[in-house]
Amino acid sequence: MFAGDAPMPRIEAFRNWYERAGVRSEHRKMIDAEDDIHKAFFPEHLVPHLGHPLVDQDDPVLRRYLVAQHAYQWLRFTMHFEVAVVVRASQKIADGSSGLHLHEATRMDAYKIVVDEGYHSLYSLDVQHQLVNRSGIPALDYDFGPFIAGLDAVGEEFPQHRRLVELLQVVVFETLVTSILSDIPPDESVVTIMRETVREHAIDEGRHHAFFSAFFKHLWSQLEPPLRQRVAHYLPPLVLRSLRPATDPARDALLSTGLSETQVKDVIADSFSSEKVLGGIRHSAAKTLRLFEEVGVLEQPGARDAFTEQGLILP
Repeated sequence: MFAGDAPMPRIEAFRNWYERAGVRSEHRKMIDAEDDIHKAFFPEHLVPHLGHPLVDQDDPVLRRYLVAQHAYQWLRFTMHFEVAVVVRASQKIADGSSGLHLHEATRMDAYKIVVDEGYHSLYSLDVQHQLVNRSGIPALDYDFGPFIAGLDAVGEEFPQHRRLVELLQVVVFETLVTSILSDIPPDESVVTIMRETVREHAIDEGRHHAFFSAFFKHLWSQLEPPLRQRVAHYLPPLVLRSLRPATDPARDALLSTGLSETQVKDVIADSFSSEKVLGGIRHSAAKTLRLFEEVGVLEQPGARDAFTEQGLILP
């Protein structure tokens, strides 16, 4: 699968990890008496269905409930994703089973990512529990199963590529830049525990972005030529499935407010239209797509057309 045994060049992003990583330097985030629990749990502009005409814009209790459910869903998704996808692949890099020749120091950096992501998973669930208990707004059930099933379905017709696809999954997600990590920390309308949690998460993710950008360049350089073409066609659906909004949690939240099935269907269709969704995906994936172009992914036969057909590149 991989050609050559040249090691991946070292990167400097983890040089001060023991002093700067959130798990090493930050205390547990707590909602204290001075924290205004009546603030929003999430920026309202990041909740696509909140401004729909069928959602009562004059009912602050309803709007707060929908924003809370969106925040809970994001925290639960993060809790699951960090372990099920990022730790799964990072562990292979750390323990030497990725199939790539890597310096021991590089594998140690990957193990630091395993530690970071386990901590991100833990505090995501911890923050959700604190918000629920302090606010009294219950969290609806959340099912991560459909997301991971869809992600793992990419390349399933080639089981011999399973390990490679898992590495590609983590490369894609860890090089994306979503507005959540940049918009929440400075937003003073959002409850402090969320702002501080996301701020800390974003700092750690900056290191991970640097690592996985370098890792993908190395992985691509080691791929045998026939496999490069296959990988180039795995990447578009991986980007889409990593970033496509999950509408089931929004649907469940809207139904729980008393809207009818028909009304909820209309809200979802309008709020998550293909045009809006693809525009958001292209924005979040801009750096990832530049990385792919830089190493030559789009030069593979049919690759540029595949990215264009999926809406990731405008014609």
